[in-house]
Amino acid sequence: MAYDLIVIGGGPAGYVGAIRAAQLGKKVACVESDRAGGTCLNWGCIPTKSLLRNAELYQTLQKQSEEFGLKFDNLSFDWTKVIGRSRKVSDKLAGGIEHLFKKNKIDSIPGQASIPKAGVVEVVGKDGKKQTLEASKILIATGVVTRAMPGLPFNDKTVIGSKQAMVIPQQPKEIIIIGAGAIGIEFAYFFNAFGTKVTVVEMMPNILPVEDTEVSITLEKTLAKQGIRLLTGTKVEKAEANDQGVSITVSGKSSETLQAPVALVAIGVSPLLPAGIKLDLDQKGYLKTNDQYETNVKGIYGAGDIIGPPWLAHVASYEAVQAVEGMFAVAKPKKVSTFPGCTYCHPQVASVGLTERAAKEKGLKFKVGKFPFMASGKALAVGDSEGFVKLIFGEPHGELLGAHILGADATEMIAELGLAITLEATSDEINATIHAHPTLSEAVKEATEASHGIAIHI
Repeated sequence: MAYDLIVIGGGPAGYVGAIRAAQLGKKVACVESDRAGGTCLNWGCIPTKSLLRNAELYQTLQKQSEEFGLKFDNLSFDWTKVIGRSRKVSDKLAGGIEHLFKKNKIDSIPGQASIPKAGVVEVVGKDGKKQTLEASKILIATGVVTRAMPGLPFNDKTVIGSKQAMVIPQQPKEIIIIGAGAIGIEFAYFFNAFGTKVTVVEMMPNILPVEDTEVSITLEKTLAKQGIRLLTGTKVEKAEANDQGVSITVSGKSSETLQAPVALVAIGVSPLLPAGIKLDLDQKGYLKTNDQYETNVKGIYGAGDIIGPPWLAHVASYEAVQAVEGMFAVAKPKKVSTFPGCTYCHPQVASVGLTERAAKEKGLKFKVGKFPFMASGKALAVGDSEGFVKLIFGEPHGELLGAHILGADATEMIAELGLAITLEATSDEINATIHAHPTLSEAVKEATEASHGIAIHI
């Protein structure tokens, strides 16, 4: 069967790219080996946020009930239902994407895809039957898989990745998490909130290494108060696992052997490429693409995690739209430059643009404005006053270079600041924008004022 575009992969890059092409009047097929929505919807972004919401509610009731004037006896939880709710959310959204495919007349083809040559995709279904599809353009959006740790292979029982952690049938009494990026920290918060003893091992000096250093250090203190043990600047020297648990020897600020029933490995991802035609890859195995998102083979394009970092669903969707609009000459495609990063522990972390560290490394002149949520009326009213808003403005023009938020609803607040960077807004323009009272977003205006030394409430 012939198409204008065949998309391989049904995740945030694949399904969005397929829908955008269909909106342009193109005949489109999307090949997916699992379910529509890819890792993000089925085993990543969406179900983890369901788990984290459960954890936040439980932790709030457990630790702040007296503050809110609430009384109850024998607070408890049903682990099976906690896990089950996240799967229901995922199932509902996967069904929604299938509906969107039908609405846009996209052929959804289940199976494993390979590309024997340009313009041809072979799909092998679960029943072993093979079908051959043809298209002038192919978009590879196959994404990534969790990277295993050398010497500690996954066994889906005592050594697990994020996918297994989301559906772990019994709550572990203790867990070791290797890697303190967004995935590691989110799971550390989740398990700890329900009473699991959590130890996080991170070889870099701070958790969330890509975030602003001040944010990382402040969050470390908060998570430590919550009961999470954080071993930063610590390297795994030796690891052993069996059916009973894991034994991990580490060195750094202290050298010791850690033991637990389960270890969650969250040290990164590896590219997942379709078999077949030889395509140019970078040193780490990711697909090389040009400014049009096209590979070295004419008519074959790439978007999303498969073309390398940042490995974020919203970036993947953006890239897919750009690739599709470019390949069909609707608009000149743009490469990703500024994007938000979010970590959904509690308090949340969100950022966009340059960190203070990066601004210094670039030799830029800048001012920093900071406003603590403990001085925010709304934050105090909702009982969530940890953290701050930190803004970095260039000099002499006052353009926003970077924004960093640690606090409640930080991931919702960051969009305003992403827009500000896109529009090259200055501190004067943000300051001239009236922010509703009482809101958490008032802290953005106050942080802007603080960069000029005129904040009202600190």
